[in-house]
Amino acid sequence: MSQPADATDAEPIEAGVALWGSQAWRQTAIAWLDARLAERGLERAGSVEQPHLRPWATALRVPTHAGVFWLKAAAPGTAFEIRLYPVLARLAPERVLAPLAIDEARSWIILPDGGATLGASASGERLVDGLCRAMADYARLQQSLAPHADELLRLGVTDMRAALMPQRFDEAAAKLRERLDRAGSDEERASFERASALRGAFIEQCRALEQSAIAPSLDHNDLHPWNIFADAEGRGSRFYDWGDSVVAHPFASLLVALGFMRYQLKAAADDARILRVRDAYLAEYASVASHAELVREAELACRVAKIARVLTWSRALEALEGDEAGELAGAPLRWFAALLDPSPVAIGG
Repeated sequence: MSQPADATDAEPIEAGVALWGSQAWRQTAIAWLDARLAERGLERAGSVEQPHLRPWATALRVPTHAGVFWLKAAAPGTAFEIRLYPVLARLAPERVLAPLAIDEARSWIILPDGGATLGASASGERLVDGLCRAMADYARLQQSLAPHADELLRLGVTDMRAALMPQRFDEAAAKLRERLDRAGSDEERASFERASALRGAFIEQCRALEQSAIAPSLDHNDLHPWNIFADAEGRGSRFYDWGDSVVAHPFASLLVALGFMRYQLKAAADDARILRVRDAYLAEYASVASHAELVREAELACRVAKIARVLTWSRALEALEGDEAGELAGAPLRWFAALLDPSPVAIGG
């Protein structure tokens, strides 16, 4: 996976559940947090909570008299997110949260609270309507970022452009084979072998996607309603939690967005509600190609994007071993096996 140019020269980032869960780390982080708040004329209005503690990141919730702020600490595999936020805030300030402070060496960032997410504030038809608006906003965000794809790659965002995806397929297969050799069942190995046999077809899909007239851009790679702040008071949607993001064909973002919708609504891929959200997104690219052509390209991009999800989960699980991973341990294989599903937006959990 691509790394920032100076990654080999940087000091290793201290991270992980044991560190982040320690009293010493919390004291250090809170002291830094208080100092950064004070620089803005802010001070805490209550105790600091730690509602999120995962091997890949942790977050502290910080109440102040001016509202809630969050301190997020990222592990090395997702440290690029800390560098990414200032770039997003510069290029598309209306679509992201603007960081209050950053410590790049420690991969810490302070962000304002974004309010209610779409997932927490809407359901049923209201959720579908909200996603239609959000996906149109998101498509415009991607269009504004496409000319800056090389800059995003230099930040350390992983390169998942079509030309590299055959190599990514092999990386994903190698990681899965190693894990299955250690602790896989016969059923899991059989599923892996069936999906591995699709390598030739996958390479052809990548070659077709390489011919796209649509430029690569940032793919959030985990775009579900709980990562979208609801459209409030007439403002457009805002997007956060960019730790899984990659540079890819922009339509790859539809994989999780539509796949998650199918799961939530228990709907078929051709359900009218799913197609409404897809078409609201694709309408922003109507000047590039016909609707039918855009649909075909979206299906192709989503099929190829399943490998990005395999590698994202593999990275997340590298810090976990054995029973510690629990049900999450099967996520990379489920995404790899999703290649076998006839639906381009079948998700692997």
